[in-house]
Amino acid sequence: MNYISTRDSSIKVSAASAIAKGISTEGGLFVPESIPALTSEDFSVLCKMDYPARASFILGKFLGDFTAEEVDHCTNGAYKGTFDNEKPAPLYNLYGDVDILELWHGPTCAFKDLALQILPFLLTTSASKVSGGKKTVILVATSGDTGKAALEGFKDVDGTEIMVFYPSEGVSPMQKLQMDTQEGKNVSVYAIKGNFDDAQSGVKRIFTDPEMGEKLKENNMLFSSANSINWGRLAPQIVYYVSAYCDLLNGGKNPENGFNVTVPTGNFGNILAAYYAKLMGVPVAKLICASNANKVLTDFLETGVYDRNRSFFTTISPSMDILISSNLERMLFEISNRDDKKTSQWQKALKDEGKYQVDADVKAKLDDLFYGGFCDDEKTKETIKAVYDKYGYLCDTHTAVAIAVYEEYKAKTGDERPAVIASTASPYKFAASVLDALGEKPSNDEFETVEQLSKLTKTTPPAPINALRGKEVRFNNICEPENMADAVLEYLNIK
Repeated sequence: MNYISTRDSSIKVSAASAIAKGISTEGGLFVPESIPALTSEDFSVLCKMDYPARASFILGKFLGDFTAEEVDHCTNGAYKGTFDNEKPAPLYNLYGDVDILELWHGPTCAFKDLALQILPFLLTTSASKVSGGKKTVILVATSGDTGKAALEGFKDVDGTEIMVFYPSEGVSPMQKLQMDTQEGKNVSVYAIKGNFDDAQSGVKRIFTDPEMGEKLKENNMLFSSANSINWGRLAPQIVYYVSAYCDLLNGGKNPENGFNVTVPTGNFGNILAAYYAKLMGVPVAKLICASNANKVLTDFLETGVYDRNRSFFTTISPSMDILISSNLERMLFEISNRDDKKTSQWQKALKDEGKYQVDADVKAKLDDLFYGGFCDDEKTKETIKAVYDKYGYLCDTHTAVAIAVYEEYKAKTGDERPAVIASTASPYKFAASVLDALGEKPSNDEFETVEQLSKLTKTTPPAPINALRGKEVRFNNICEPENMADAVLEYLNIK
């Protein structure tokens, strides 16, 4: 299985090269040369497996230059002894045929753990095949959850350095604390004076800057990414949608007409993984894309025009506060019949003018595949309270967006097919907002707020949240977006 670039499909690299590099030289994203199909017999086998085995089965189809033993090493290392009750992605039945796919039972209490616990294994295995002994320097832009999950996954991993950039005013207090207290001798954390898009654009500029690449080469280093622009980050996310279908089947649910998937999304990677699962044979019907007030994706799905030239809102669902959805590029490549020229033109227009419009054929395919909706902070809070009052289920500010948009979709369309709603974070990562939604005034102290939420709802905070209490703050760096490259060179001690 080779990988090609979304902006130049003549570029072909191995899986190991795609993962080690993270992004193609000209700025395109790597995608598999073809999408492997799962048969009914495959699903029968998968249903009998635990999560690590399912991950090996699925990822093995994408990792052509990995041995079976190497794939098993990666999946067992990531998913055994790391997640609550040895269940990385359990389903919780909310009501009837609506199930919550809980993706936050890992060490950082967010869905990014499902990918970022395995990425260090994938990356180090890949580097051993293609990097020639160079140290891998991982750059991460985060809107909150990716940063901590990447730091936790890569801390003290031999042959790597990891540097995370987050928006100084765009993450929750708990997310900030998780990153700024990170342990490990090979980690660094920077706040930037800007939003997530500024951080993401800065990282991409560094990746594609020939001068930066040359400086790393001179020092026996190379760049890679732990953001979902890296295929090694995205592929593991496909696994949990395949696994969710297997769990539905094991639970006696056989959605003959398919099931809908709702995902709260900003950078489009999580819902894109569900789309790839659909291409592999999982009977996903409608992909419901849930946005907050930064509804650039909702507007795009409605109009076919992607326009980031708009006001940016800081919301109570900060991991979705994004106006440039990087992984949409992969989707456009796929549904334009893998037209690299069109994809490249759209991305150039986005960079130069801040907007582009897809053609009628692509828009028709989007209409068939997706429904886009959004809700503001007030509706998010209303949903948290309504879901807790009605079902006794406590959800975070991102999952609430997904539930609200799903209910809107169902009311508008009358579509009663079974549904899986992705729950992307523990409510305790956003304790103040959740407590406020339930009608209580949060404390000024983050951990007192956690205790208030626990007492009110009779739920137990995750152990990783409690473990942050009293931890030493190691990082208080801050820089302008235009100075990110200098910060990287300083951290790496490169002149």
